[in-house]
Amino acid sequence: MESLAQLNALCERLYNSQDSAERAHAESVLKCFSVNTDYISQCQYILDNSPSPYALMMASSSLLKQVTEHTLSLQLRLDIWNYVVTYLANRGPELQTFVAGSLIQLFCRIAKFSWFDDDRFRDVVKDLTTFLNQGTSDHFALGLKLFNQLVSEMNQPTSGLPLTQHRKAACSFRDQSLYHIFQISLTSLGRLKDDGSSMLRELALSLSLKCLSFDFIGTSLDESSDEFGTVQIPSAWRPFIEEPSTLQIFFDYYAATEPPLSKEALCCLVRLASVRRSIFADDVARTRFLAHLMSGTKEILQLGQGLSDHDNYHECCRLLSRFKVNYQLSELVSMEMYGEWIRLVAEFTEKSLQSWQWASGGVYYLLGLWSRLVTSVPYLKGDTPSLLDEFVPTIIEGFITSRFNSLQGGFPDELSENPLDNVEVLQDHLESFPYLCRFQYQRTSLYIIKVMEPLIQTYSNWASLQVPGDNNELCLVEGQLAWMVHIIAAILKIRQITGGNAESQEFIDAELAARVLQLINVTDSGMHSQRYSEKSKQRLDCAIIVFFQQFRKSYVGDQAMLSSKLYSRLSELLGLHDHLVLLNVMVGKIVTNLKCYIENDDVIKHTLDLFYELASGYMTGKLLLKLDTVKYIIGHHTREYFHFLEEYKCSRNRTTFYFTLGWLIFMEDSPVKFKAAMDPLFKVLVTLESTPDSAFRTDAVKYALIGLMRDLRGIAMATNSRRTYGQFFDWFYPSHISLLLKGIAHWADTPEVTTTLLKFMSEFVFNKAQRLTFDSSSPNGILLFREVSKLIVAYGRRILSFPAGSDIYSSRYKGMWISLHILSRALAGNYVNFGVFELYGDRALADALDIALKMALSIPLPDILAFRKLMKAYFAFMEVLFNNQLVFVLNLDPSTFIHIVKSLESGLKSLDSNVSSQCASAVDHLATYYFNHITTADSPPSSAAINLARHIAERPNLFPEILTSLFEIVLFEDCGNQWSLSRPMLSLILISEQIFSDLKVQILSSQPPDQQQRLSQTFDKLMSDVNRSLDSKNRDKFTQNLTVFRHEFRIK
Repeated sequence: MESLAQLNALCERLYNSQDSAERAHAESVLKCFSVNTDYISQCQYILDNSPSPYALMMASSSLLKQVTEHTLSLQLRLDIWNYVVTYLANRGPELQTFVAGSLIQLFCRIAKFSWFDDDRFRDVVKDLTTFLNQGTSDHFALGLKLFNQLVSEMNQPTSGLPLTQHRKAACSFRDQSLYHIFQISLTSLGRLKDDGSSMLRELALSLSLKCLSFDFIGTSLDESSDEFGTVQIPSAWRPFIEEPSTLQIFFDYYAATEPPLSKEALCCLVRLASVRRSIFADDVARTRFLAHLMSGTKEILQLGQGLSDHDNYHECCRLLSRFKVNYQLSELVSMEMYGEWIRLVAEFTEKSLQSWQWASGGVYYLLGLWSRLVTSVPYLKGDTPSLLDEFVPTIIEGFITSRFNSLQGGFPDELSENPLDNVEVLQDHLESFPYLCRFQYQRTSLYIIKVMEPLIQTYSNWASLQVPGDNNELCLVEGQLAWMVHIIAAILKIRQITGGNAESQEFIDAELAARVLQLINVTDSGMHSQRYSEKSKQRLDCAIIVFFQQFRKSYVGDQAMLSSKLYSRLSELLGLHDHLVLLNVMVGKIVTNLKCYIENDDVIKHTLDLFYELASGYMTGKLLLKLDTVKYIIGHHTREYFHFLEEYKCSRNRTTFYFTLGWLIFMEDSPVKFKAAMDPLFKVLVTLESTPDSAFRTDAVKYALIGLMRDLRGIAMATNSRRTYGQFFDWFYPSHISLLLKGIAHWADTPEVTTTLLKFMSEFVFNKAQRLTFDSSSPNGILLFREVSKLIVAYGRRILSFPAGSDIYSSRYKGMWISLHILSRALAGNYVNFGVFELYGDRALADALDIALKMALSIPLPDILAFRKLMKAYFAFMEVLFNNQLVFVLNLDPSTFIHIVKSLESGLKSLDSNVSSQCASAVDHLATYYFNHITTADSPPSSAAINLARHIAERPNLFPEILTSLFEIVLFEDCGNQWSLSRPMLSLILISEQIFSDLKVQILSSQPPDQQQRLSQTFDKLMSDVNRSLDSKNRDKFTQNLTVFRHEFRIK
């Protein structure tokens, strides 16, 4: 770099240039500052002499990267730290905001990374307090920014620091410094209350919030969820929490400031309202704190101050919801102001429901509060009234009215989704509301019936019209009915949770269910049978399916009570006297939906989910077989009867449909009925097999083949025993297996075809529940593997010859990982004696392994690690390969062998514990083979052992590098699979004690000098009572020692 001016210009281009090539050039030239530790002094020179804020930013961010990614000496870190704090004190006020922010982050990062290395880092609060005492508002702001960043830095995991070390630093910081910083934030708020700029107030409030939001116990839970529960503030904070002025300062700030400051104050109050109950010295202190909270929120609700701001409103809802999370209803009721407070909360809830477009997010917090209040009423002792029976009915009516209004008013913007379009999310939103309904169930049910009956009557009248009426009005009625059906479904759902079995509750359940069942009689009759393309009709049918799902769980099948009062009442109302009759109604609706909905994937999916739930239940499955409707489905499962089967965009649902049919077909042990049920599929197979090659590349064949493969996969998934799999195997093999090769030969370049075909084969060769168990005299296992080999070789050769498409995952990687999956399942299925192939000169195994390895090696390792499904399939294949076919791996050329083993080392570091364990198992098989056949071998080595020795001689650091990685993972990361990782560790240690000794020296040298003697002793204990053998007893002893070693090593 010839001059500082040139560097300034280069830095400006790095941050400001619109030309990406120019930016990339600047980045490559300046990269040396962040990767080479020799340039640290140059960064200091730039900070001292450059007038350009961009050069200062580059120097600061380079230092930050150096500190984060390199292990710098303690003295160098101290020098940088002291330099930065002096620099900020002298020049901080005049720096650009982004430069000051980067330097502040650098200062805090050094403090965190060096927390245990020197006492001076742990005295950081004392050093930073000097900024607050210098008398200028600029330095005061800098001090608050430093404290804010320090708390954030200590609270958030950092990529350059192992999670365990982060937690140690965070816990030490919590115990030594956080309380003092919280005191500073409160003192600052007091000073700035009457005379302070909005920026300083915002920084002080932000600091308070960061302190209260600290992850005190290392749970890292999402604060927006109910699991957020309580804030585990340390006992040392008790004086400040019990001090009334602490709460009051935040109420005062809310009252005196405008958004966003007022929102920050409310966030602090939400946190304070959630502090653990045991923080208070006694009940008196806790009651005083609750009274203060209640008084403050009562004043906010009375005046309505700030609640016109959406963020304030939302935080206020959160604050109110915390009352019942942390306090008992009896405590709330005992407050003198409870009556007025609960009335204000009820009025606030009603207004929120009326303003549904604006307040929808906060409504769910409020409903959560009310549901927790009403569920506590049975446990309320004493004579003090809760007043809930006065307000809850109004809230129920307000909620239902607001849902109806939302249908008429539309949604505020195009991005807002109609809740009725997402059934799963809707049921979550309705989680709290049913508890309110069951609170005064008789009264609520009468209101629901009063709302529903006119709607059902109107809907019935429409069905009989000859000429269509106002379509908008009909859509509105269908939307209102959909909401009511969802609400009734949610009410029935919580019967399973609460276990309420009172006869009166069952009686009311029957009354509500009867209205939905009455509606079902109308939905598919008259004019309504022509409206399946209407969105409102689809929403109503989805709601009915959800109702059936919840009704089934409570009142049909395995868990149902035969003497239930519900059925006696349904018998009186509708003539439905037991489950079988009701099941017939459900299946009737399922058949109607599957026949009439051709293109609507959502309705078909939910309908098939219900069908599967019914078929897979032991009792309901048996009952279904008694129904004529089900017999009809089993005998007529073709596209002529179920039109969705011919719609390509719904073809994913075919697998679920045939999976369910398979369950029902295999419930009866009848080969005759099985063949009769499979006849429609047999006809498709025969048609495709007889199609000449010249006509096989047509769309008709393509879609028929895709559909058939999905259907067969569903049937194969339903075979979960030797009997059922045997029936399907004998039906399909050998008569029809050739169609798979024909499909690959003609459609290898079309992922839609190959994916479905390969997924069927993956299911067909999967030995789940030991279903692939052939007779001892049967060659079927070997014959099946030969077909697998032919298929994978045919697909692999073709896919490797094709150029990669623009979407490389869909066009190439997806088929490859499914192929690896097929081979992994076949190799690990334990139904083939693979020695037969070599013995008789059969190339099936060798060809399959060869092409699978070529496919695996054609994928760059970064891509393997980037695509989750591909990664899982690749490493599962490697584990099976090293476990079952290790000689094949050892006979590979050295560069291929080393590439594979290095990929296993990368897999060991995966965050997916299953992948990490699979890689550990593969490494263990390799190391065990080396130990048994080379290290301790008595007889002359085999050719495979000679090859392995040659590979290791070419790369002598291979085993030491893997062992180093394993020790780093176990010692410095939170690994949940320590047992799996311990297996290869012992194998590698026993291969060469020199490897272990060198690693021990390497790890000890990276630790603080005062810890090295203690850690050396823990290393010695690791091999205590461990012999030079790899028997299971010796392995278990090492695993026990490793657990103790890891614990002792991590203690500081």
